[in-house]
Amino acid sequence: MAESKKQKFLEYKGKPLVRCGKTIYYGNMSDPYVICLNVLDDSQLEDIKLSGKVVIQLLNTDPDVSPKEKIVKKSEKNGLFNALDLGAVWLERAMK
Repeated sequence: MAESKKQKFLEYKGKPLVRCGKTIYYGNMSDPYVICLNVLDDSQLEDIKLSGKVVIQLLNTDPDVSPKEKIVKKSEKNGLFNALDLGAVWLERAMK
């Protein structure tokens, strides 16, 4: 029998983080809202890549919503941690 392997995602504050290139999604896609983080620029510090400007978007996951109405909130922050922290607050408030 083959064992079913469930993929484990990296988590932040109990919600999954999924990365595709310079885009990071935070939250469960089955929930009404998720956060989308787009890294606009980055810099190299020795062997570490640091993110610069990051665009944060609170997205509505309802498939019946028009593309214009998908983006509920949008902002820009310097650094991935600042962006992720703000996104976590937005997601928590939107889920209430």
